[in-house]
Amino acid sequence: MEKKKILFGITSLTLGGAERVLVDLANELCEKYEITIFTIYAKGELEKQLSPKVRLQSLYPISFAMLTKAQKHVFMPLKIWLRKKHIYQTKIKRDYDVEIAFLEGPITRLFSTENKETRKIAWVHNDISAVFGKGVKAKIKKWIDKKVYEKYQKIIFVSQDNKKKFEKIYQIKNEKEVIYNYIKKELVKEKANQKVSIEFDKKTINILTVARLVQQKAIDRLIKIHSKLIKEGIEHKIYVIGEGPERQKLEKIIKEEKVENSFILLGKKENPYPYIKQADYFALLSYYEGYPMVLLEARILGKDIIITDTAARETLKNYSHGKVVKNEEKEILSALREIIQKKKVKEEIKKEEYENEYILEKVKEIIETA
Repeated sequence: MEKKKILFGITSLTLGGAERVLVDLANELCEKYEITIFTIYAKGELEKQLSPKVRLQSLYPISFAMLTKAQKHVFMPLKIWLRKKHIYQTKIKRDYDVEIAFLEGPITRLFSTENKETRKIAWVHNDISAVFGKGVKAKIKKWIDKKVYEKYQKIIFVSQDNKKKFEKIYQIKNEKEVIYNYIKKELVKEKANQKVSIEFDKKTINILTVARLVQQKAIDRLIKIHSKLIKEGIEHKIYVIGEGPERQKLEKIIKEEKVENSFILLGKKENPYPYIKQADYFALLSYYEGYPMVLLEARILGKDIIITDTAARETLKNYSHGKVVKNEEKEILSALREIIQKKKVKEEIKKEEYENEYILEKVKEIIETA
C-alpha cells in the first residue's frame, strides 16, 4: 500500500520550540508516511537531528540568522507574499496528500495558495492577538491573514487560549482543533545527562530561562526585577539560554543595573537540557505565550516552574509544583522573592511523568482523515 505523502512547512529549523516539535513529529511520522519538510531558509541547527527518512527542501540556501532585521520582518516576507503563487507552483506543488503550514506568518501565507488536489492544514503556535502588535501594519497583516486562513480546511491550535483569541479576531468557519505540542520525553532525559562546560554555583539559588531574546519574552523586565532583589540582599543568579535581536539592549541594561555577575546570558545552546536539569528553578516570565515546549521539557525533568499568566498556564495542568503569577512586575518581584527565600529542596519534589503519546495518535488521526 502506498504511503500518504505529507508536506510540512516552517520558516527554518533553527533552535526554537515549534521547530523542535516539528523535528520530533517528523521523526516519528516518517515510519508510517512519506514526510517532506519545506523551509523558507536553510542551515537551521535542528536539520541535523532529522531522520534520514525525512526529505528536506529549502526555498533559499541562506540561514535565517544571516538576515538583517529589516530583511526578516519586512523585505523577505513581502517578497514571498508578492511572489507566493509563482513560488508555490515552481518550488512546492507536488502530489502531496496533505500540506501543513506549521507556523504562523510567511509559510502559512505561502501554503495558502490554492491547490484543489491537496488538503491544507494550518498550525497556530502563538497568541495571534499579541504577536503582530498594534498600528496600521498590524491591521494590514490581520486583514491579509484572515483571507489566508480561510483557504485552509482545518486549523490546529496548541492551546485553548490561543484558539479563543484567534476566533475573536478571525471570525471564520474553518474546522478547528486543539492539539498540545508533542515531545519525545526519552530523548529529553537522555540529553539532560550529557556533560556541559558551565556548572551553576551550588552556593546560591539558580534560576534558568530558555527563550529567544525578543520583546515578547520580557527579559528586560526580568533583569530589573533581578536587580531589585539583589539590592534587597536576596542573593541568586539568573541564567538565560537563547539568542535574538534584543541581546545588545539587554547587555546594556545588565551593565546599567550592575548585575553582570548574577544575570548571565549564555547564548544559544543546541542542548539546553543539562542546564535545565541543574537549575533550582525554571522560569518563563513572558508578556504572552503559546504552548511553550520548553515548559514541557522542564516538567519532564521534574523542575519547579514559575510562569506569568499567559496561554502557557495550560502546560502546568495537573502539575503539582508549578506556579502561575500575575503578568505584572510587582507580582513577579513578590513571587520570586518568596521562592528564593523559601529555598525549597529538590527532595520535596514529587516526580510526575509527562505522558503525551496520545498527541502523536491525534496527529495521525488528522492525517488519516485528511
